[in-house]
Amino acid sequence: MKIETIAIHAGNKIDGNTGAAIQPITLSSTFERGEDGGYPGGFIYSRIDNPNRKSLENVVAKLEGAEDAAAFSSGNAAGSAVFQALGAGAHIIAPDDMYHGLRNQLLQVFEGIIEVSFVDLANINAIKNAIRQNTRLIWIETPSNPLLKISDLKAISELAKSKGILVACDNTFSTPVFQKPLELGCDLVMHSSTKYFGGHSDVVGGVLACRKNDDLWKKIKNVQVLSGAVPSPFDCYLTVRGIKTLPYRMRGHAQNAAKVAAFLDSHNQVEKVFYPGLKEHPGHDIAKSQMSDYGGMVSFLVKGGSAEARKFVNSVKIFTQATSLGGVESLIEHRASIEGPDTKTPQNLIRISVGLENTEDLIQDLNQALG
Repeated sequence: MKIETIAIHAGNKIDGNTGAAIQPITLSSTFERGEDGGYPGGFIYSRIDNPNRKSLENVVAKLEGAEDAAAFSSGNAAGSAVFQALGAGAHIIAPDDMYHGLRNQLLQVFEGIIEVSFVDLANINAIKNAIRQNTRLIWIETPSNPLLKISDLKAISELAKSKGILVACDNTFSTPVFQKPLELGCDLVMHSSTKYFGGHSDVVGGVLACRKNDDLWKKIKNVQVLSGAVPSPFDCYLTVRGIKTLPYRMRGHAQNAAKVAAFLDSHNQVEKVFYPGLKEHPGHDIAKSQMSDYGGMVSFLVKGGSAEARKFVNSVKIFTQATSLGGVESLIEHRASIEGPDTKTPQNLIRISVGLENTEDLIQDLNQALG
């Protein structure tokens, strides 16, 4: 099946009792046992598994071309499950502009348990130089957050394989509509399903998918079940519903983002634009080779510093000044102020999640705010 068909059907199960065309929400926390003490319906307790969660995991696995998937209560919980499964003493190589939530998790929650080196993953030599004897994992974001750097998934995976190192890719910005990390050699894929999967800014979640159902994956699934950071049935239902329109929404996001990026690139109050669809982007050629389109995220530097950037985000009318991304509405943010005092993000950087509004309206709004 093609991706549009998978998105609509792989997460749905017609109810056998009522014939309901859309799978109902199963809110029960527990399930009846049979006379022999077994579980004829296949479910025991909703922390362990639930019909709605199973449907979500199935559609994500099918979309990513994975052997299995595991859903969590947030993207951070999904990332944490991977780090826990690696075990104490492991060394991780991660992006120097890694999403700040996972970066802080590694530095604070896993302090003294896991070692981490933050490097420029767009530079393959920097990765080679960072490899240690105890390196277990290379964690990739491509495009990265918020600088939209591009990492060569195939080249990094080949390097990692030669050293016996695992590769995980945060595919939140691209989704499987535009990029398939497992096909390019990665072992794990992670999504903040809060973003494009849900697509409507009304549900929080995370999900992992694996290329092979191996021993590490069994540890990750064990963390999922025993730690219990799982999404509710209603969260799973909303995410599955969002995924049904994912391929069409992503094309609209990318189309709008390309127009917005081109406008910003030509504006005299903009210092620099970060968007892999622009030919002058340093990772454009790699992005073109491993992505079918360039996504809906755009970052740029306004002329000036923090004061000018804050004035700009306070001047928009259609964009909502808010954290997060991937909804149908356009969001805008002065990124450094959310990342805290130790941020490496430039103080004049603005990050935009380009929504599905009319592009002319979005451009007019940006233009008047820059004016």
